[in-house]
Parts: sequence; structure tokens; C-alpha cells
Amino acid sequence: MSFLKSFPPPGSAEGLRQQQPETEAVLNGKGLGTGTLYIAESRLSWLDGSGLGFSLEYPTISLHAVSRDLNAYPREHLYVMVNAKFGESKESVAEEEEDSDDEVEPIAEFRFVPSDKSALEAMFTAMCECQALHPDPEDEDSDDYDGEEYDVEAHEQGQGDIPTFYTYEEGLSHLTAEGQATLERLEGMLSQSVSSQYNMAGVRTEDSIRDYEDGMEVDTTPTVAGQFEDADVDH
Repeated sequence: MSFLKSFPPPGSAEGLRQQQPETEAVLNGKGLGTGTLYIAESRLSWLDGSGLGFSLEYPTISLHAVSRDLNAYPREHLYVMVNAKFGESKESVAEEEEDSDDEVEPIAEFRFVPSDKSALEAMFTAMCECQALHPDPEDEDSDDYDGEEYDVEAHEQGQGDIPTFYTYEEGLSHLTAEGQATLERLEGMLSQSVSSQYNMAGVRTEDSIRDYEDGMEVDTTPTVAGQFEDADVDH
């Protein structure tokens, strides 16, 4: 295939952890031949008998595991999923990128099948140790996050920091049924509080006038409707 190339195999200088000969490489269901798998700290490499092969960088490897399910594949092997494209020419890849509007992350599936299946555990362990030397930067960012937890109830009651601002009508449309009930209850409490404040400040309300009439004589005259209308009180 076009991505196969000739290069020297990794050695001790690159932290070689496992060298497994007589290992068949399979890419997306297509056999690439039998060669030697090199699991080094710097990269994962495979070379066939003629010296042609490929290397995989650990940051592009999203998953690796030992597969013993003979229904998925007839032989036990080391399964490796890579976020990259292999086996296509640059021209075909360019045409596909032009035709596609959505950015879809490419995925390639490799299967490394050793002739000695008892070596699978050692291969897997070496892969784990080397992969750990190349942590995902996104995982590091999430581990370092030291922000506050998002309190849903506090935000619905208006007690938390709201990252997005809405108009009154837009805000109501984003509230849940429970949130709307809470808002109505708070508005009722606020209305009662304001009414009480007005009464204490000397504003004439029905309650304040009634209390005032109990302590002073008030001149009243009947209205046309037969009800009484409060007269102005001289202080």
C-alpha cells in the first residue's frame, strides 16, 4: 500500500520495550503481511520481511486491547484503534475532504496477530507502559480544572452566576415547570414585602386607613352607589 515505507526499526535509543517477530498486520480487514512488531517508547512500528512498514504515534492511538473474541476475528490479537487515515493516496484524501462539508475524525483499525498468542499479554503491557508516557493534553486540562460545580437549583432560583443573559420573556421560556412555580412563589413573596414596606412608610392602603379610622373620627358621605368614600383627613 502507498503508506508503507522503508525505515530503520526502533532500537534501545528509542526505548524499545517489546519486539515480536512473526506478527501479521491487518488494516481495516485487509492483511498487510507478516513481519515484526516493535513496541517502543517513541512509537509503535511494524516492518515486513522486505523492510517496508509503518509507524504509529501514540497520541493518535485512541484504544488498544487484547481481543480473544473469535467471533469478531478468527485469531487472538492485539487490537489498536488510530485516529488517522491509512491506505489512501493523497489525491483521494484531498478529493474526499473537498466533497465533505462536515469534519469527521478519521478512524483506522489495526490488528496485530502474533504466531505465538502467549505473547499477547507482554505486548499489551508494553503498549500500556508506552502509552502512559504520552498523555492526552485534553485529559490533563480536565484534571487541572478547579472551578465550582454548577448548581442547577441555585441557578433556577436566581442565586447563582448566570453565564447567559436573556430578556424576561426568553428567560421564562427556558424555565422548567418547577422553575416557573418557584418564580411565581418568589414574585408573590416580593409583592407582599413591598406592600408591607409601603404601609410602614405611611402610604395609605386599605389596612392603614382602617386602622386610622379606629382612632379618629372621619367625615364620610354616601356615594351614588350606596358605598362610602373616604374623605380627606385634616392632620
